[in-house]
Amino acid sequence: MTATVTTDVLVVGAGPTGLVAAIDLTRRGVRALLVERAEGLFPGSRGKGLQPRTQEVLHDLGVLDAIHAAGSRYPKMRVWEGDEPGVEWDMMERSEPSEHVPYAEGWLIPQARTQEVLYARLRELGGEIRFGAALTGLAQDADGVTATFEDGSRVRARYAVAADGGRSTVRRVLGIGMSGETVDPKPMMVADVRVTPGAPIPDTHWHVWPHAADGGVAFCPLPLVSDAGRVYQLAAQYTDETAVPDTSPEAVTQLLATRTALSEKHIAEVLWASEFRARAAMADRFRAGRVFLAGDAAHVHSPAGGQGLNTSVQDAYNLGWKLAAVLSGAPASLLDTYEEERMPVAAGILGISTRIHREGAAGRNTQRGEEVQQLGIGYRDGALTRETRTALPDDALQAGDRAPDGRRGGLRLFDLFQGPHWTLLAVGTDTELPLCDADLIRTARIPAYEAYGTGVFLVRPDGYVAWAGESAEGVEGYMKEIGLA
Repeated sequence: MTATVTTDVLVVGAGPTGLVAAIDLTRRGVRALLVERAEGLFPGSRGKGLQPRTQEVLHDLGVLDAIHAAGSRYPKMRVWEGDEPGVEWDMMERSEPSEHVPYAEGWLIPQARTQEVLYARLRELGGEIRFGAALTGLAQDADGVTATFEDGSRVRARYAVAADGGRSTVRRVLGIGMSGETVDPKPMMVADVRVTPGAPIPDTHWHVWPHAADGGVAFCPLPLVSDAGRVYQLAAQYTDETAVPDTSPEAVTQLLATRTALSEKHIAEVLWASEFRARAAMADRFRAGRVFLAGDAAHVHSPAGGQGLNTSVQDAYNLGWKLAAVLSGAPASLLDTYEEERMPVAAGILGISTRIHREGAAGRNTQRGEEVQQLGIGYRDGALTRETRTALPDDALQAGDRAPDGRRGGLRLFDLFQGPHWTLLAVGTDTELPLCDADLIRTARIPAYEAYGTGVFLVRPDGYVAWAGESAEGVEGYMKEIGLA
């Protein structure tokens, strides 16, 4: 009989969602077991863009420097007609960083490289991944969940996180439905292709052949280059809805030679390829008892607008601190706020990515700016939010909003927030602050700052303002309510 492994939280799926969940739990002292069906990390570039809000999350997790070192800004688009280059344009709105928004643009980095950076951070914290672990069953009772695996092994955990993708085994085993629509009936292919040095396309641009025979092609240079040549991500559309994309290296090479300015001699290697149809769907619920759905297991997106991976990372970031708090004695009702907060966010972002995809398919490629950066996401109406001030202007920072960065009084706020703690911040006021457990709540004072105005702000571990007031009156009551005091 195989022994049962015990842990606090079982995380199923070692993509970006599962890795972030495992990192966040591990740094909080939670025993988290991360399992992955495959024998290694996903090898392709699929989700290649990190939005500004996700970069802020990665700063908090201690990996942003490595992410920036491994990536680049997005290049300009160049439109081609056959072998003839045409107009250039920026698909991503160019923005300069500011004091309160330090990461103002999306960052180009292949998903596989993002996962490598996250895995290195997990190992640095003492965590590991159990590869080759195919989950076959999941049962739960009042005290925890029991997972069974293909090799006969079992894991007993107090909670489980399903981060196992759009075809989630956990979601299927739980019987949770997924409702949605086909965004585009035409099939697509995505592939990573190494191009030989001297190919007739500069790696300074993201190249697009919108009118290519049999379907448009986009060819984006990735920050992966060696003496053998630059790696590009290929995204190819098929005009025939009945087409079955051939993902063999020979077929990918032939597609590029047929539809672009490249010839077969310019293709050094096809590293990875996959086919899909763009779909938008969301699980009917994000929680079943002690099991939580996150990332693609909870919602699947068109790749247009670069929203899927980013939304998924923020699911894990929202859930991690709540699981850790409840495991440490906070009220179990705190876990109800995961579904309450994240389902409306996912629904809104599904709408954005679907609209962007259909605009592109209709030839209306609009520039992408604030709506895809995810900086405006917040929880003003959430059960955890307490705004005690009145008559605030609509553009004022309020409880439920993202807490901005800034440097005041010798402090950088994002560095102050960084870590598993809450932060009680007095801005431009000498009001008395309560004594707090320093392991749970870090306190600080800064001069008045226009991004905050003046007052007292209690910032959640995931960087959102939970409570705000003109003074600290009432904040202790809020802390007791959610288990902080």
